[in-house]
Amino acid sequence: MSEILCEVKNLSVDFKIKDGAFKRSSVLSAVDNASFCIERGETFALVGESGCGKTTIANAILGFVKPNDGKITVGGITIDKNTGKKDIGRARRIMSAVFQDPFGSLNPRFDVKAILTEPERLRGEFDDEKLTKNAAALLEKVGLDAKDLNRNIFEFSGGQRQRIAIARALATNPKFIVCDEPTSALDVSVHAQICNLLTDLQRGLDLTYFFISHNLALVKFISRHMAVMYLGQIVEYGLTEKIFAEPAHPYTKALLSAVLTLKPQTGARPVLRGEASSPVGAGKECRFFARCGRACGECKKVIPELKEISEGHYCACPIA
Repeated sequence: MSEILCEVKNLSVDFKIKDGAFKRSSVLSAVDNASFCIERGETFALVGESGCGKTTIANAILGFVKPNDGKITVGGITIDKNTGKKDIGRARRIMSAVFQDPFGSLNPRFDVKAILTEPERLRGEFDDEKLTKNAAALLEKVGLDAKDLNRNIFEFSGGQRQRIAIARALATNPKFIVCDEPTSALDVSVHAQICNLLTDLQRGLDLTYFFISHNLALVKFISRHMAVMYLGQIVEYGLTEKIFAEPAHPYTKALLSAVLTLKPQTGARPVLRGEASSPVGAGKECRFFARCGRACGECKKVIPELKEISEGHYCACPIA
């Protein structure tokens, strides 16, 4: 049986928002009762349209936002609404992150050496010779040269900056890396290079990835398990190969029908109609209800729970 490195169980994250100075605050339900497991050494992908809560889940795992309910377990350390800074710090010792925008995630005031040595300095390592040696080794791991250590970050292209961001993520020898759309801000010409680099590093360093992406073709190539999210709710979850072959949820079918393939589709394509409902003040119902052509009365009354429809394949739809 595979070892579970990260488990998200019944996670809910809400934000209070205020519309105007004298109006009542409302609750935005960014993540609602999300659950999934990530096995050691795999790439787990989370997909869904913008604003569905993918990055909020990533931030909760990293300890940047506190859950309102549920818990996250990473490497045996549990993070929930009562977890203190000390335990979050312990969990972060095995985690790191690669963010979407390499132009915004790297400090323009730092040279490459400062960027790559800062994580170790924050953990108490001050031997400059050792830090420089480690930084040079990190650059070589990501396909750059040690002579780049003294260059300023603005001298690099977008793809090179993302390589430096990946090197920084590796600086503390993490076992688990959150990749929040790490290729979406890059040119198509370097997109595949960064994906191949991440794959090679995973094999060589026994890394586990939590991979957020809009690129479903990439998700099919890079991930073993995946989850589909719609307005804060996980609607489908399981083996990537099985979900692509036999999508069960109407939203998943609509997403996958938009993927460009060499084979023309036969029959009518699923089309999303209407407008997405608001996560502000959302009730206890399926949030896809208003856009689903198969919705029944049960969908309006309760939130459909993830149920196993075949081995290792879960769907939150009462008629799947």
